[in-house]
Amino acid sequence: MTLSINFGYASTAAEVIEGVDLTGRRAIVTGGASGIGVETARALAGAGAEVTLAVRNLDAGNRVADEIGKGVLVAHLDLGDQASVAAFTAGWDGPLDILVNNAGVMATPETRTPEGWELQFATNHLGHFTLAKGLHRALAAADGARVVAVSSSAHLRSGIVFDDIHFREREYEAWSAYGQSKTANVLFAVEATRRWADDGITVNALMPGSIQTALQRHVDPDEIARLRAAAGSELRPWKTTEQGAATSVLLATSPLLDGIGGKYFEDCNEAEPNQPGSPRGVAAYALDPEAAERLWVVTEDMLAR
Repeated sequence: MTLSINFGYASTAAEVIEGVDLTGRRAIVTGGASGIGVETARALAGAGAEVTLAVRNLDAGNRVADEIGKGVLVAHLDLGDQASVAAFTAGWDGPLDILVNNAGVMATPETRTPEGWELQFATNHLGHFTLAKGLHRALAAADGARVVAVSSSAHLRSGIVFDDIHFREREYEAWSAYGQSKTANVLFAVEATRRWADDGITVNALMPGSIQTALQRHVDPDEIARLRAAAGSELRPWKTTEQGAATSVLLATSPLLDGIGGKYFEDCNEAEPNQPGSPRGVAAYALDPEAAERLWVVTEDMLAR
């Protein structure tokens, strides 16, 4: 039975956080200098939280921090660089109540990190995995910490191809690579919730909706139009960034989600199982506990090597 919440497609971050007091709470938003990351940070700070924008571009982060105002800090983080992630976590001190893994790259040309990893998997999954693990002690020190993993309906394009995650044998396809990385985000939520439940940490994943942001910078506008047209009768209008941030903010703050983890949400509600041909819902393979455990072990081994 799915969880039903009285918010929906058009709800905004400000609406879902109304009445929530985050005074004394600390939050990190990766990619907080653009797109829905800005609105996520704005909502959390507006409710009283101390928010750290974890960003690659410090100048952009500082501009956003100045715009939002009091309670917003800025720190450097490049999720595609494991040394940068390690430096960020080493520099964190004290409890952490909310971690929003919001940053990401989408449909990039074939690119590899110095380790030989495919860039989208390395950034969207491996970087955030190392970040969350490195902050585990800080999350456990908080009272009921929450981790939010921004995934995508693109997870429906690919499960985890365990035999060739980094496209070393198969031909690279940008959308399949993106989809695989977004499935990894959901599987992370499943397994992290299982492993960290005794620490009071819950992790949920989400599809924010279709929002026009810098995330699409590697995609031709005609390609985006074609993909949206393929949705047919299920095509919905673009969301504003305020609407796109709503599900992230809901998962990070709503009392309705106390103790709930390992799930995938869209439009501020728990997603139904995907039906063949539909761009909505969650794939069974993305919530498979065996695949989630396997990915965790494979990821740790990959990072160790």
